[in-house]
Amino acid sequence: MRVFGLTGGICSGKSTVARFFREEGIPVVDADRISREITLPGMPAHADIVRKFGGDLLLPDGRIDRKKLGAIVFADPGKRAELEAVTHPRIALGIREAVSALAAMGHSIAIVEAALIHEKGRSGMFEAVIGVGCDRGSQVERLMNRDGIPREEALRIVSAQMDPEEKARASDYVIDNSGDLATTRARVRALARKLRVGRGHSSPASRR
Repeated sequence: MRVFGLTGGICSGKSTVARFFREEGIPVVDADRISREITLPGMPAHADIVRKFGGDLLLPDGRIDRKKLGAIVFADPGKRAELEAVTHPRIALGIREAVSALAAMGHSIAIVEAALIHEKGRSGMFEAVIGVGCDRGSQVERLMNRDGIPREEALRIVSAQMDPEEKARASDYVIDNSGDLATTRARVRALARKLRVGRGHSSPASRR
């Protein structure tokens, strides 16, 4: 089975691009969805996170307040490493199981949507990596609107991530999501056609 990675910074439009790939008939495994599932109450990762970060993270229904946890780990690289040590092995297992299930269903191609493919040196897991990007200003504005946070907090979160230009250079294909949705959808449709017929990495001139 041919498996491609899909990555991008926070509020770059990665999930929108994933939805467009699904509309093109290419299944997408969502690593963030797996992350939410493995941290539900009763799951081992939930207990480990509460033990490391404290019960103040819990919502009234026992779920972890992901926004509060995110604020902690984005402000402290050491805390972020602690969280990743708990969640990443379990997320990787969930991804492998999801991809195997798609293969068993007869799919010949799949995409794994994950934020930290390049940062964690996991690009070698995929035939190629698709990077989604937008200009930094749009990224900050989208994050402010999505989470209802002040600009300085949005800037801090965005700045804590891998530089978008560096992430684009590390990717085999890049989809610019700075414009309107129709333009992004057209770019995804064109790339979906290319992925179905091609094999292996594109040349640099044909990536963008």
